[in-house]
Amino acid sequence: MPDKAASAAASVQPGDPGLAGAAVTPSTRLFDRFPFNRMPFIGRQRWHLLTRRDKFVLALMVGIPLVLDIALIWGSIVVDFLWSLTDWHGNGAITGGGVGHQYVGLNNYGQLFTGTYPFFWTAALHNVFWLAFLMFVATPLGILMAVILDGHIKGMAFYRTVFYLPVVLSLALVGIIWQLQYAPDWDRGFINGTLHFFGYQVPLIKDIPFVGKWFRDVSTTDWVGGPLSIIPTVIAATWRHVGYVTILYLAGLKGFDPTLREAAAIDGANSRQTFFKVVFPVMKPINIMIVVITTIEALRAFDLAFITNGGRSPLELLSTLITNNALSESTRIGFGSAIAVILAIVSLVPIVIFLAMTMREEKK
Repeated sequence: MPDKAASAAASVQPGDPGLAGAAVTPSTRLFDRFPFNRMPFIGRQRWHLLTRRDKFVLALMVGIPLVLDIALIWGSIVVDFLWSLTDWHGNGAITGGGVGHQYVGLNNYGQLFTGTYPFFWTAALHNVFWLAFLMFVATPLGILMAVILDGHIKGMAFYRTVFYLPVVLSLALVGIIWQLQYAPDWDRGFINGTLHFFGYQVPLIKDIPFVGKWFRDVSTTDWVGGPLSIIPTVIAATWRHVGYVTILYLAGLKGFDPTLREAAAIDGANSRQTFFKVVFPVMKPINIMIVVITTIEALRAFDLAFITNGGRSPLELLSTLITNNALSESTRIGFGSAIAVILAIVSLVPIVIFLAMTMREEKK
């Protein structure tokens, strides 16, 4: 009898109605009831894909660039804005009082927008022209080159290297290359040297009454030393930007679904209609990225204008005005910082638009 009672008591599980006198504690019955029996942390072992070491390494990989980005980029923008509210000349305390060391509020911005500083609006128009030329001349050329290279032509690897070579070069080196192209001396400049050769050396051309004289006269032209120096300078920028757009668009075309082209061909569309009605809309993310990159490149243009020009003509851009006021002999740190803040705000507009459109596409 004792053995039977013990076996009967042992067969009763906690939480079962069981027999009277079953060994069920109140605490066990409480955790077995709803909703405690549904909780994942009751009686289960939690597993993590990342260990503590992985989390620490991930925090370092994300945290260090984030801190540097906030300190060096956003922090510098805040410091520039604070400097733009002063008339600081680079020496002494920023708000220590006296000439060149006092708080002026928005006076620097007022000088820019009211026309007191006449070079600001000229530089803004030059930046707009630079942007328009890259957007409506260089970008379509890059897209055209990408479409041509997307076809099955021989030597595509060679052509891709040729078009992408200017992109991997630094802007300073590109400026030096085009400075040699535009040099006014015929024995040093490539363009003037070529014109000089045709005007003085080639018999069939130099002896023609008007043509030969035209070659000889043009061979002495200072291409980047005149009032229209922005045109040859932006052509130099186009040489680099075309290759950039070509590679970006070619990468997008390589991932394009060929069945869409086949469907358009079945519907009777020609090559031009297929591109503008099918390919171009599908390439919308690449198009937005190219617009953003082109806008930023046009606004921050400085290296090519500074090196190619060589100081021979007053080619004003917003970036060159910052350098001339903040780093030159004038040392108007506060005034140059005001121009830098305006340039930063204008540059953020396409970035914000790009992020907004990207997030909107992801939600869809």
